[in-house]
Amino acid sequence: MARPSRCWSVALLLSASFVRAQTLDQAEALWKARRYQEANEVFKVLVAAQPKNALYRVRWGRMYLEHWQPDIAQGLFDEALAIQPNDAAAILGKALCAAADFRGDADELARKALNLDPKLLEAQELLARLALEDDDTAKAAEEAHKALTLDANSTQGKAILATIDWLADKKDSRWDPHAARGYETAGHFFMLNRRYEESVAFYRKAIELDPRLDTARSQLGLNLMRLGQNDEAYRQLKTCWDNGFQDNATKNSLVLMDSYKNYITYKTGRTVLKLHKKEAELLHPYFESEMLRDIADYEKKYRFKLDTPVQVEVYPDHEDFAVRTLGMPGLGALGVTFDYSIAMDSPSGRPPGSFHWASTLRHEMSHVFTLSMTNSHVPRWFTEGMAVHEETAASAEWGDRLGPDELVAIKNHRLLPVAELDRGFVHPVSPAQVVISYYQAGKICDYINEKWGWDTLLAMLRDFGAGEDTPTVIHRELKIEPGEFDKLFFAKVEAETKRTADNLAEWKLAVPALAKFAVAKDYDRVIKEGQHWEDIYPDYVEGGNVYELVAGAYRAKGDTADEIGQLERYVHAGGRNPETIKLLAKDLVGLGKKNEAAAVLDRLNFIYPMDNDLHLQLGELWFDERNAAGAVREFRALVAHSPIDPAQAHFDLARAYNLNHQPEQAKSELVDALETAPGFRPAQRLLLELSK
Repeated sequence: MARPSRCWSVALLLSASFVRAQTLDQAEALWKARRYQEANEVFKVLVAAQPKNALYRVRWGRMYLEHWQPDIAQGLFDEALAIQPNDAAAILGKALCAAADFRGDADELARKALNLDPKLLEAQELLARLALEDDDTAKAAEEAHKALTLDANSTQGKAILATIDWLADKKDSRWDPHAARGYETAGHFFMLNRRYEESVAFYRKAIELDPRLDTARSQLGLNLMRLGQNDEAYRQLKTCWDNGFQDNATKNSLVLMDSYKNYITYKTGRTVLKLHKKEAELLHPYFESEMLRDIADYEKKYRFKLDTPVQVEVYPDHEDFAVRTLGMPGLGALGVTFDYSIAMDSPSGRPPGSFHWASTLRHEMSHVFTLSMTNSHVPRWFTEGMAVHEETAASAEWGDRLGPDELVAIKNHRLLPVAELDRGFVHPVSPAQVVISYYQAGKICDYINEKWGWDTLLAMLRDFGAGEDTPTVIHRELKIEPGEFDKLFFAKVEAETKRTADNLAEWKLAVPALAKFAVAKDYDRVIKEGQHWEDIYPDYVEGGNVYELVAGAYRAKGDTADEIGQLERYVHAGGRNPETIKLLAKDLVGLGKKNEAAAVLDRLNFIYPMDNDLHLQLGELWFDERNAAGAVREFRALVAHSPIDPAQAHFDLARAYNLNHQPEQAKSELVDALETAPGFRPAQRLLLELSK
């Protein structure tokens, strides 16, 4: 984004008298008065007049940081450091930019700034904030006390200490800052800990003390959205906009709420499902069925009954989902949970085969239970670990596979200690660390379930709900110290992955070579070497995987039986390529195994139900196997999703209704078929038969 500029005359900007008239105090005064455009022009003149003055660029950058343009701020801080490499204020500016993006280098930058200027209060306050974001309350308290040593009236120092008390349910804290920005800080941490109602309360206190604190008002609006209180959310965000606070989160959220008129809501006694009208009729039966199944499973498994319906919002545009969750585009996740509300991507919002929506829904539904059971006091690593565990507990084919990044982290001993695992989610040192942390948390819960049992996991949940921290819970329920647990867990994971990890570099070279052998039609070599590498790295099912190469080689040799065996291995390993799965079904049909073929195709409804060919094939298979309910579901999906031949689709649905002993529904579909194609004889004959 370009730096904003007013249409001042070039002559005025260049005049010596104008340059002499400008001072840093004037720029700061205009900035404080929120006259950002005018302050920007003064900064321009100051920098042009003294291009080697690092301070001007630092202060200009801080204004841009406040004016919700961190990318420009970052550039100005870099320019200042090019002039003065050890400028503590510029390094602090970079630390603040990193912290705003939850980057892992924020702590290092803040410490560097503080080392250069030990009296830099903001850097010390930032260290306290970062520690608490990592759920390290002891470290956060230590850093906050250091801030208060520098300044006994440090609002952020007090706010961090007060927030530690408030998060522990100590309602009255002697550190209460009684300041708008202090309550804004508390609101941030309650949001981060998924305690949205309390977050809203703190943001309200902040804007009561300072109605023009639009950063807090915007966050209030976003949290109200998360709780489904859209009318007030819109009012708060519109107030921010009218006040001139127009960051991406505010703007995009207002646009998103304007689009809610395009959504259709379906309700049962236990669920609320919101779908975009362009795909609502297609997705409704699949999503609602899985929601009800997940709730029933979890109520039995967690021994906890929900007293509120669960709401699921499904977004066909991933950026809309990102806005719904964070307030701006760029979110890499597939779903997110706010108390009893889940927002997630639609399968139509992702490339076919890249997204298992039912696995994501089950993951998020687990959060509903773990957060409800603990009043959102559960640490991030544990609720995410339980959710990852639940994906593969539902089916070994669900959940994410072991990826190369995780293998490298395990081999190089880069997994985090369990007591510090939250840091991998909140302040990752790289994007890969987030994925690694999800994997590690899930494996920890798998390990505890395997060694100590499911009741132990439930006991840990209860302990977290009572406010205990990770070291205490590990010691109490597993009867070992966290450090000893880490040794046992790391040893187990390293042993399980050693063969794959040790051969990873060679595997990376072997797979492209196999693809070249396939092109050269050296099928025997593809099969022989491919099966070896499948055994080395069985979890890899992404694009260019060995399973599909070997299956293709068998297909080229005319060996259908071994091709089927290979494709079944791919599916059971978690492969999700729709065309490959449909190919397996086709081969099974060719052998007369229609019921097996239908079971294979049914997997795709949980991966990419937007495929009309899937519904047509599966509907026919269910019809032939006399599975009337299944045939109705699939042909209804086809009718709902703009079929190429609408008359045939309505006729097929009529046949399924007739098989399911629903003659009136069958007649209705036949009428629809004949309205589309009046001369369609099969529809005429069946309608005549049903009307007798």
